Amino acid sequence: MTRVHDMGGRFGDGPVHPEPEDAPVFAEDWHGRALAVTLAAGSLGKWNIDVSRHARERLSPKDYARFSYYEKWISGLADLLVETGVLTDEDLRGETDGDKHPLASRVLKSDAVAKVLASGGPADRPSNVRVKFEPGQKVVTARQSANRLVDGGHTRLPRYAAGARGRILMMHGTHVLPDSNAHRLGEAPEPLYAVVFPASELWSNPEHPKDEVVLDLWQSYLEPA
Repeated sequence: MTRVHDMGGRFGDGPVHPEPEDAPVFAEDWHGRALAVTLAAGSLGKWNIDVSRHARERLSPKDYARFSYYEKWISGLADLLVETGVLTDEDLRGETDGDKHPLASRVLKSDAVAKVLASGGPADRPSNVRVKFEPGQKVVTARQSANRLVDGGHTRLPRYAAGARGRILMMHGTHVLPDSNAHRLGEAPEPLYAVVFPASELWSNPEHPKDEVVLDLWQSYLEPA
């Protein structure tokens, strides 16, 4: 099953209007603070990046449709903080006394931010999964863009590419499988490929049929064509 966030290629949402090059990084001051508090909370070690992404994806369709980008971030973060026991609903409402938190020692200090951001979050891992495909090989994606481990769960195969035929451009190595990691089922690393799809394979009426789209897709999303 797909969720409301899987909007790529959906008809009726109108054209995408890129912001001008001189546009500010954050349209409003609180947007930067929303990003900062989300990254800082992630340093507490209570969830991984895939769990965080899924928290935003599973907002109610009504809220997802009406929230702005950073409202989605803050709402997903609030859910995670309560679900993992970091905070309570009362904490979020400011109704508690503010005693020192048990996780206070793990707080991300300002002088450590640059180093943490520079180190990133590498997701490449060793794996015993056999590599099935090689560059140039033709493949087809799973007919349904759904998590095969958890009904309605997180997946990185977009709906518009489900059942599409493409070819392997290159292999990126073996990486954490988001479909498993987002649900705390283990990292389950497997081969990750860059796959090329012709625009005519993805869209019914492509403006430029000879254009190509490159997607990074895990091996379990693919079969030989």
